[in-house]
Amino acid sequence: METVALTELLGRPVMDSAGLVAGRVREVAVVPQEDRARVSLLVVKTKQGDRIVPIHRLRSVDGGKLQVSTAAPDWTTYTASEGLLLMGRDLLDQQIIDVDGRKVVRVNDAELVQERVNGNIALRIFAVDIGPRGAVRRLMRGLMPAGALHRFVQRIPPKMIPWEFVDLIETDPARRVKLNIALDRLATLHPADIADIVEDLAPAEREAIFETLDEGVAAEALEEVDPKLQVSIVNSLDSDKAAGIVEEMDPDAAADLLADLSPERSEEILKEMQPEEREEVTELLEHEEDTAAGRMTTDFLSVPATATVNEVIEQLRYFEGGIESLSTVYLIDVDSKLVGSVPLAKLVLAKPETDLASLSEERVISCNEDAHESDFAATFDKYNLLTLPVIDDKGVLTGVITADDVIAMLRKRL
Repeated sequence: METVALTELLGRPVMDSAGLVAGRVREVAVVPQEDRARVSLLVVKTKQGDRIVPIHRLRSVDGGKLQVSTAAPDWTTYTASEGLLLMGRDLLDQQIIDVDGRKVVRVNDAELVQERVNGNIALRIFAVDIGPRGAVRRLMRGLMPAGALHRFVQRIPPKMIPWEFVDLIETDPARRVKLNIALDRLATLHPADIADIVEDLAPAEREAIFETLDEGVAAEALEEVDPKLQVSIVNSLDSDKAAGIVEEMDPDAAADLLADLSPERSEEILKEMQPEEREEVTELLEHEEDTAAGRMTTDFLSVPATATVNEVIEQLRYFEGGIESLSTVYLIDVDSKLVGSVPLAKLVLAKPETDLASLSEERVISCNEDAHESDFAATFDKYNLLTLPVIDDKGVLTGVITADDVIAMLRKRL
C-alpha cells in the first residue's frame, strides 16, 4: 500500500498536461456528503489565482511533483464552499475524537492512500497522525530537502488513528449540516466515555457535541457529566434542544439539573417540554433536594400483588424507564400502598403462572419521602441495595431511589 502524507502534498509543485509547473497545491479537499474518505479535488495556487483540479485528473505524485492530465488554462477558478472539508485548514492542528481510544486528540498530519483507477491516481484518507512523526515532518519542512526529510521521518515510529475511528468536531451548526458531520461513531460509545470526552473539550465544542448527538444519547451522556458542567452545557443550548434532552433524562436526574439552573432558565426549558414529562419533573422539583423524594425517580415497575410472573414479563416489554431501576419489581395493593417486592432474578427462574406474592421478600426495606439523604444512603450501605422504594406517610409507593442516584449524590459533594 503506497501512502503519501498530507503535508508532503501541500505546497508541492503541480505540472499540467504540457509538462509545465503551473502552480502549487494549496489545499486537498474532501466532499463528506459524497464520501468522507475520498479526496475529491486539489486547490492549486497559480499566478492567475486559485484553481480547481478534480482528483480524477491526477496522473502521478512521484518525483516531488504532481502531474495532472489537463492544461492549466482549463483549470476552473476556485470558489470557497462550506461544503468542502479542506484538510489543511480543517484537519491539521484541529482536535478530533478518537472513538476507538475514547479520547480527544490533536492532528499533526494525515496519511493518504494512493490507488490507481483507470490510469489515474485516486487518493483516500487512510489515517490521521497524532504522534511525533507528523510534528517533526511539519517542523522540519523547508529546512531539509524533501527526499531527505521523508527518509528521516520514516525512522520515527508512527502513531496513527484509522480514519474510520475519527469523528470531527465542527462548532458551526450550518457547516455541520453541509459537511454531513453526524458523530455517528461517538454515539456508539458508553455514555460515561462520551462524558469523559466532552469534559476535555472547550465550551463551544461541548455545545457542538450535544447539538449533534441524538437526544437520547445526549441525555445519557449528560447524566454522566459533572453537575457543574451540566449547567454550563444546558445553558449553552437553545431551549428547544435543551428540553428535548432533559425529556430523555431520568426524571430525578432531570429535576436535579433543572434545580441547579436559574429559575428563569429552568422555566424556559419546562415550557418547551411535553406535558407528561413536564408534570413528572415539576412534581419532583417541589421536594427538597436532600430528601428521598428529591432524589427518587418516578420510573419504576409496580404491579398488583395478585399479578403473575407472566403478566409482569409482559409489562417489562413496554417499560421505558432506566434499566437501573428494574432490579426489583414492587407489589402494591388497591390503594397503591407498598406491600411487597420481588427481585428480577426470581422472575427469571419462576414459572409463568406463579403468583408474585409467593415470591415476595419477607421484609420490604423502604424509606419515607422526608428521609434525609444521609439516612437513605446509610440504608443502601447497610443492606447492600440496588434500589430503595420511597413511600409517603400513608405507605403509598411514590418513587424509587437507585444506586446510581446515591452515587450521583456523593459525586456532587466532592
